[in-house]
Amino acid sequence: MTRGGERSAAGGPGDFVEDYLAYLLARASHRVSAEFHAEIAACGLSVLEWRVLASLSGGRQRSVGELSDIVLAQQPTLTKLLGRMERQGLVERRTAEHDRRRTSVSLTPQGERLVSPLLERARAHEARVLAEIGADRGGELKQWLRRLVDPDSTGR
Repeated sequence: MTRGGERSAAGGPGDFVEDYLAYLLARASHRVSAEFHAEIAACGLSVLEWRVLASLSGGRQRSVGELSDIVLAQQPTLTKLLGRMERQGLVERRTAEHDRRRTSVSLTPQGERLVSPLLERARAHEARVLAEIGADRGGELKQWLRRLVDPDSTGR
C-alpha cells in the first residue's frame, strides 16, 4: 500500500507486510497511542498507570484479574504497580467478603481527581484522530475493532 492508502501496483511478496492486518493494526495503534502517551508522560504517569486509572474511572471496581486483562499487563507486574499506586493514594484494594482470594480495586477520590482531566484530553485526542476518517467511519471502525477483540460480542 502506498501512503495514500492505495494498493501498490507491484503486488509482489515484498508488499505482504504493508497489507497484513496485524501489521496495519500495530502501526495504527502505535501512531495513535504514541501521540497520547506523550501527553500522559508529561503528566508524570506511565502508560500502565494511565490504563489503570482510566479503567477504574467513574467509580468502577474491578478484580485484579479483570484489570490485568484490560490494561494488558501480567498480574505480577500489575500487582506491584497497584501497590505503588495505593501508597500514592490513587487506588485502594479490598479483599472480597465472599471470596478472600479475590481482591477488588477502585480509585480513591484523589485518583478520580487525577484521571478526570486526562479522560477529557483522551476524548479530545480520539476526536482529532477519528476526524481524519469522519465520525461515521470512526464509529464503524470502533465497532469492528470491538468485534476483533471479542468475536462473541454482539457488536454493541
